[in-house]
Amino acid sequence: MAMVGLFWIAGSDVYVGAKPSGLAPGVRLTPEGVVALGDRQSGLYLWEDVHALTVADVPVKSLKRQAGAVKDLALGMVLDVALSAGVGLTGEDPPMMTVCVASTVGEHELTAYVAAAVGYSQTEVDLSRALLSRLTEGAATMATTLTAMSEWGRAWEGGSPRRAEREGLLQGWVG
Repeated sequence: MAMVGLFWIAGSDVYVGAKPSGLAPGVRLTPEGVVALGDRQSGLYLWEDVHALTVADVPVKSLKRQAGAVKDLALGMVLDVALSAGVGLTGEDPPMMTVCVASTVGEHELTAYVAAAVGYSQTEVDLSRALLSRLTEGAATMATTLTAMSEWGRAWEGGSPRRAEREGLLQGWVG
């Protein structure tokens, strides 16, 4: 499993945002279409009906956000040790982003958890948005792009690649 831009790639599965587990909300991109997952959202939006795919509420990495994450992690660890409760300091869910699907049957707002703890680089956000736009350019473009992402996911071993490699992958998939 690896994060590349706004995408979480687990084997041949491609998600926008973090891969959901259980009833958590998420968005999966399949050769058939955009799949809404989770307790409060469900549905399949076929690629032939989707004419725009965008993301909003994406946290962009900043020094302030990174410092806050480090502080929260440190305080959470201290509290966990002190209380032996195994629960983080805030107990909050990770931030969410909105995946907007514009289709022939209307506009749909789906939610997905953010996969990057301190936000995404602006370059990765821009490239990811371009890639989402590319997926709506037609069946051949969508199939080629998703296949390339899935093939990379099946071949990749280890965690998420470093920033420069992630950006390079996104640029390659955008074409």
